Amino acid sequence: MFKEFKEFAMRGNVVDMAVGIIIGGAFGTIVMSLVTDILMPPIGLILGGVDFTDLFLTLKEGASPGPYATLASAQEAGAVTVAYGLFLNSVVSFLIIALSVFFVIKGVNAMKRREEEPSLEPTTKDCPYCLSSVPLKATRCPFCTSELA
Repeated sequence: MFKEFKEFAMRGNVVDMAVGIIIGGAFGTIVMSLVTDILMPPIGLILGGVDFTDLFLTLKEGASPGPYATLASAQEAGAVTVAYGLFLNSVVSFLIIALSVFFVIKGVNAMKRREEEPSLEPTTKDCPYCLSSVPLKATRCPFCTSELA
């Protein structure tokens, strides 16, 4: 049974998929940092110094009464909250990842199209004696052995 599992796990597609998942997870972490640490602070500053991680609604107060200055303090008090600021960060992260994947797929499709496009330049010419198709660089016809100019 272990041998069968080893054969399955070492197939090329499974290993490629595992590498893709690991790289995708690392990329997700980088994008999350980009959103949380680089993009959202200037946007919050433009909107009047808002920290998106601390945007929340209190549905029910906790052990100590509110208002709570931060989401962490509300959660420490045991308040029931809706953390819509964290949700906004996640939406922006998703959009950046989706856009990145779109550009990667667009690039791969462009490369595939270039490989599939047939060459528009002719690669053969007709022999004037036997009218057979011969390569452009040929100096003799392989069919009638006539010299070609």
